Amino acid sequence: MSKTYQVAGLMSGTSLDGLDIAVCEFTEHNGKWSYQLLAAETIEYEQAWRRKLLGAMHCSGIELVNLDIAFGDYCGEQLKQFLGRHQLTVQFASSHGHTIFHNPKGGYTYQIGQGSWMAAASGVPVICDFRTLDVACGGEGAPLVPIGDKLLFSDFTFCLNLGGIANISFDKEGKRLAFDVCPLNLILNDITEKEFHLPYDPDGRLSSQGNVHFGLLDELNQLDFYDAPYPKSLGREWVETKFQPILKQYSVSPQDALATLCEHMATQIARCLEESGLQGKVLVTGGGAFHMHLIQRIKSIAHSFEIIVPEKELVLFKEAVIFAFLGLLRAREEKNCLSSVTGAQIDVCGGAIYLPPNWPRKK
Repeated sequence: MSKTYQVAGLMSGTSLDGLDIAVCEFTEHNGKWSYQLLAAETIEYEQAWRRKLLGAMHCSGIELVNLDIAFGDYCGEQLKQFLGRHQLTVQFASSHGHTIFHNPKGGYTYQIGQGSWMAAASGVPVICDFRTLDVACGGEGAPLVPIGDKLLFSDFTFCLNLGGIANISFDKEGKRLAFDVCPLNLILNDITEKEFHLPYDPDGRLSSQGNVHFGLLDELNQLDFYDAPYPKSLGREWVETKFQPILKQYSVSPQDALATLCEHMATQIARCLEESGLQGKVLVTGGGAFHMHLIQRIKSIAHSFEIIVPEKELVLFKEAVIFAFLGLLRAREEKNCLSSVTGAQIDVCGGAIYLPPNWPRKK
C-alpha cells in the first residue's frame, strides 16, 4: 500500500544566493521512498536582505529577535505567493531557516525564520528548528541532509553538496556518515562580489584565469579542521576567524586567490573521497556544481571516482527537496537526524511544529 504526501521545503544557505522553495510529492511504497519535484524557484534576495543576513551575527539581542520575526514573515509571504503562482497546496512547509550562529561545541546553533510568523503569513503548518534537539543530545546539529541522501538517493555511493560550505555523505559498514568538508561558495562568492562586483564566478571563468599560489595553498591545507575526526561541521564564524586571516596574509591577485581556493577545495574533497575507502558514483549538487573550473579540478585530482553533475533542477534544489522530506519524517514522528552523522548520543526526531491560526481546516 502506498502513501503520498505533498510538502514544501524552504532553504536559505550561507552563500546567500536566495531563498529556495520546492514543492515535492513523496510516496512511500513497501518501506521505500520516491519523490517528484512539482515546482521550484530561487527567490533572489534584494540587497537590503543580503545586508541584514550578512550582518546578523553582529546584531544586538533585540535586533536579532526582530530579524528572526521579519525573516519568518518574509519566508511565509514568499511561500504563499509561490503556492499561488503554481496553483499548489501542501500539507505543511518545512523550513531550514537561515543560520546565524553555529557552535555545537559551545552547545548552541541558531537559525532565524520564526515559525509562528511564517505559519501566520503562509496559512500552512510550518516545521522548522531542525538542529537544536541534536545539539542538546551532544551532536553537531549538522549536516542534516544525509538521511535524505540515504533514503532518496541511494543509487549513488557519495552525495557531495557544493553550497556555501561543502559537505559529503556516504554509507560505510552499515552506517551513514557525513560531515562538512571545507568552505566553498561562502568564500568564493565573497571575493567575486568584493573584487568584481559579481554575485559569483560565472562558470568559474575568473578562477580559470588565475595561477595557484602554492604557499597559500599549503597553509590552507594545514588548517586543523581538516585533520579533525568526524563528525564535524563548519560555520561562518570559523571562516571569519580561521580561514580568512590566512588569505589576508598573502598579496595575490583576485584571480590567483580564486584559483588557489579552488585547488584547495578540490584537494580536500578528493582527500575525503579517497579516505572513505570506497569507490563509486559521486552525485554533485549545490551552486558550486556550475563552477566548471572547480569541477574539472575535482575530476582531475579524484580521477578514480565517477563525478556526476545531474540536471540543473536537482543541482539547485536538492537541499530544499530534502528539507521537505525531513519535515515529513518529523510529521510522521520518525527519526530525521542520525547520530552516526552528528555524533549525538541518540538518533532524534527534530523540528518544531507551528500551526497557522486557521488550523485545523474544516472538512
